[in-house]
Amino acid sequence: MSAICIPRWLRPPLFSVSMLITMAVVYFTYFDEAWNMSEGDRAIVRVNLPFKKPLLHHPKGAAYVRANASIISLVRNEELDGIIQSMRELERSFNSKFNYSWIFFNNEPFTDEFKRRTRKETNGECHYELIPPEHWNVPDWIDHNKLEESLHEMRAQGVQYADKLSYHQMCRWNSGFFYKHPALKGIKYYWRVEPDVKFYCDIDYDVFKFMEEYNKTYGFTINVYDDPKSVRSLWPVTQSFLDANPQYLSRDNSLLWLTDRKRRPGRYDEANGYSTCHFWSNFEIGDLDFWRSEAYEQFFEHLDRTGGFFYERWGDAPVHSVALGLFLDNEKIHWFRDIGYEHPPYINCPNLPSCQACQPNLFTHSWFNYEDCRPLWFHQVCESRRRKGLDDEGMCMIAHSLRKYHD
Repeated sequence: MSAICIPRWLRPPLFSVSMLITMAVVYFTYFDEAWNMSEGDRAIVRVNLPFKKPLLHHPKGAAYVRANASIISLVRNEELDGIIQSMRELERSFNSKFNYSWIFFNNEPFTDEFKRRTRKETNGECHYELIPPEHWNVPDWIDHNKLEESLHEMRAQGVQYADKLSYHQMCRWNSGFFYKHPALKGIKYYWRVEPDVKFYCDIDYDVFKFMEEYNKTYGFTINVYDDPKSVRSLWPVTQSFLDANPQYLSRDNSLLWLTDRKRRPGRYDEANGYSTCHFWSNFEIGDLDFWRSEAYEQFFEHLDRTGGFFYERWGDAPVHSVALGLFLDNEKIHWFRDIGYEHPPYINCPNLPSCQACQPNLFTHSWFNYEDCRPLWFHQVCESRRRKGLDDEGMCMIAHSLRKYHD
């Protein structure tokens, strides 16, 4: 059989293709600043932001006096395996050294198996609490026909979890009721932990004592954009509250972070003036007194009466974040950069010897790199510190680096 003669102009340019592939691999490996990193992590690597280790010196052992704090978790019986994993991770990395109590919340009674297995995972005390129906149930002022229509519409728009009524109830409880539970009466600090999360770094200091001694109110690890379809009316409702209560707005607020339009104009426009930046509240270490404050209580009541937790899908993360950004001094919000944490799809993985099993400065394993809102937070922190005459050279270095790349 004679060979088929393929015209030269139809022959694939194998050499050129292979050269292009090789050049691309070399570029992404050696020249591009970790092309698979998010913008925030690229900036951190670019300026080599140093770590500042907390200066805490507390004796450990039987005489150790813990802070007035507890680890809390809203969890269902069927999520037992997931919470066991989270407990093992946090006990290994932190709580085995300090033995803080765990408080589990559920809108249904916990099973004996749930109690037996969770108690085995910690030397701290375990408490199992039932959520009062009046804190969980759909309130009577909600129009159920409108609710059904809203759930159907949000599902058609692809708003995640929006058609699950229990998700709306969970978000509302986390926004305005968890801190009212009798089990937390008298407790000041909490660490919220959810099922199926990972902690990658050895934490050798008491984070609650850190909050106490450094006068911090709220701590986060991950800072991302939200789906604007889920919070379309949140900012207009918030503005109406501020118009009626201007006294609650902090002079050292985080409005730049909350209302930036430049980086994601589509998000800003669809959310009616809100950047949608928020702290991912599946991890939060906080002072319960902030949620108990007059400003937050009145803010939540104002939000709640509009029905936005049900007619839209307001999450507790944006609600918490908007309140923190408006009513709290920026310096009282702390980024726990040194705590390695993952709640899929996002990761906080610091480049520290104490961190294992995660890739340093990797924001996500998926294609959601563009959801990182930390670059805007760096600008916010720098602006706030300079406004108060405080030194925060590291954050301002990052902010300047980002400005150079985007202006």
